[in-house]
This record gives sequence, C-alpha cells and structure tokens, in this order.
Amino acid sequence: MNLDVIIFDMDGVLIDVSRSYRKTIQRTIQIYLEICLGFARSKGSWITNEEISLFKSVEGFNSDWDLTSGLLLYLLSISGIPSLRKLKRFSSIQETLSYLKTESSISRSKPIIRTKRKHLLAFLEKLKTSGGGLRGIRRILGSSWQGWVYGAGDLEKENLVKRIFQELYLGKQFTPYYGLRPIFYTGKGLYEQERLLISKEILSSLRRKVRMGIASGRPKYEAELALKRFHLRPYFDSVVTLDECTDEENRIFRSTGKKIKCSKPYPYPVLKAVEEIGISNPRCGYVGDVVDDIAAARAAKRDLSILAVGFIKGHAKRKVMKDSLIKAGADLVIERPEELLSLIS
Repeated sequence: MNLDVIIFDMDGVLIDVSRSYRKTIQRTIQIYLEICLGFARSKGSWITNEEISLFKSVEGFNSDWDLTSGLLLYLLSISGIPSLRKLKRFSSIQETLSYLKTESSISRSKPIIRTKRKHLLAFLEKLKTSGGGLRGIRRILGSSWQGWVYGAGDLEKENLVKRIFQELYLGKQFTPYYGLRPIFYTGKGLYEQERLLISKEILSSLRRKVRMGIASGRPKYEAELALKRFHLRPYFDSVVTLDECTDEENRIFRSTGKKIKCSKPYPYPVLKAVEEIGISNPRCGYVGDVVDDIAAARAAKRDLSILAVGFIKGHAKRKVMKDSLIKAGADLVIERPEELLSLIS
C-alpha cells in the first residue's frame, strides 16, 4: 500500500485510555449509583473493562458520555430499582442531585438487589439490531428507567453524568476550563494516567512518507491536553475534534434549519481532516478502534479513496472487537503498531 495521507482516531489508537476514559466511565457509574442513588457500595467495579469493550463493539458509542448514560440505564434495568419514567428540569446540579437522593430513598422500601449480568450478551445482540448507541438502549428498555439518569443538557444544571465524568477526567483542570467548583471529585485528573499506544519512532517513520491528521471525538480542550503532554502536535497537519463537528452542526442549522449530526459515525471529521491537509486526490487511510470509526471511514469512501483500518491493541476483548470491526466493513484490522508501517510500503 502506498498511502499519501493517514488520519488517526485519538483514543484507543494514538492514546491508551484504559486508565483514563475507561476508568472515568467506571468511577462515574460508581459515584452516580452510590452517591446520587444510594446503592450499597460495590466491592468491585460496577462495570468491568471487558464489559465496556463489549458495549464499544456495538455501533453508536463514539461518545463516552452517551456510553456512560447507556451503561447506567442497563444496570438500573437489572438492579431491581423501581421504574421512574420522566425527567424533570432543574436550575442547578445541586437541585438535581437532591431530587435523585430523595426520590431514590422514597422508592426503596428494601435493599437494592445487586445487579446481575447473566444476559449481557443477549442484551448486546438486541442492541445491535436496535441500531446501537444510547438511542438503541432506549428502544429496548423504553422509558422505564429514564427518569433516573440525567445525562443531557448543561452540566451546571441537570447533566449529572457529564458533570461527574468531567470532574474525574480533568481533575485540577476542571475549574479553569468550566469556571465551576467541583462537587464530586477534587483529585488528580485521570487524563494524567494516559500513555502513548503508538511510539514516536513509528510516528516519525510514518511522517517521513505521508502527511498525517487526527479525527477525534474528544472535545478540543481534551485533545490539546494529550497533544501537549506527549508533544505530538508536530507530527500532525490537521486536528479535527468534537468542537469542529459541533460548529459545523450549528452552521448547517443556521443556514438550513435542519439538525444534522456531523460527529462519527458520520464522515465529516475524517473528510475535514483530509481537506485541511490539502493534497488533491490523495490515497488515504483512517485508523480507528471502534465500529463508529469504521462506519465514518466507509461513509467517506463516497468522496475519497480511503482504507478503513481497524486497530485493536487498546482493547480488553480483542477477538470480539476484531470480529465487530470486520463485520462493520474494515478493509484491514491490525493489532501491533508496527503493522502501520505496511500502509506506506
């Protein structure tokens, strides 16, 4: 293969997030269940890395905020907690938290049964046929537990999932970025646990032969944290993040009145990253680790000559993920970073 351009996803490809975003998902779920809803403290994790990988093997979970909300809905559906169908509107995060604590204490006349996950694989098969993602989970479960999970809107008011998640991930950077004091966590940001998955030696070898870019679902600020920590910016000619996707969605809405999604699995971030590099008619590759990455690359084939390359080094369930990526239409699946060099030989 002789490519001109390689675009990378960031999480699970360039950066090992098993001890950052994955751990943030686990701890957000723990805080939400134990502090917000009053579940008895769990001896282990409420959700394992392997289970997160299994959910990630289904399309529609490019956003870790959505994945966390979906996991909470799933766990609540098998927990024995009574249903609560309607979400309310609140003016502050403290008001949201107070409501949930009161409602959960009233609803529980006996101890909550510890969650049982005997039917997880069957649930995931249902999820695949329901379109995947948070929307698919809601199709399966209906609105029965929706009123327990506040995972949308402003993190100053109602979005408890995002508030907890961002406090954990950013740590000391939370207040400078959001201008808010933390409520749930004041320690070091879990982003500090990240490490490189692809060595700078390999990146340098690739850079000598091709132009490179990034198309990531991270918010811009969090992408820049990683780029600065690992001194990666000189390797890449373009970096497209969630912020650019949101800006494009807003631009389309202002000009047409239509609400269009631009983030993965849609191809916009991949196309934008290639466009910013500025080579005419390039032969491209997009390297991603989840189904939504492959879907974005395949959708980009309408406009580009592009290979959809799956990368599974960062996954706990590699066999499951490899099968999922192949089924999603990956042209190639690689496990070792050294195999990336085959893209330029």
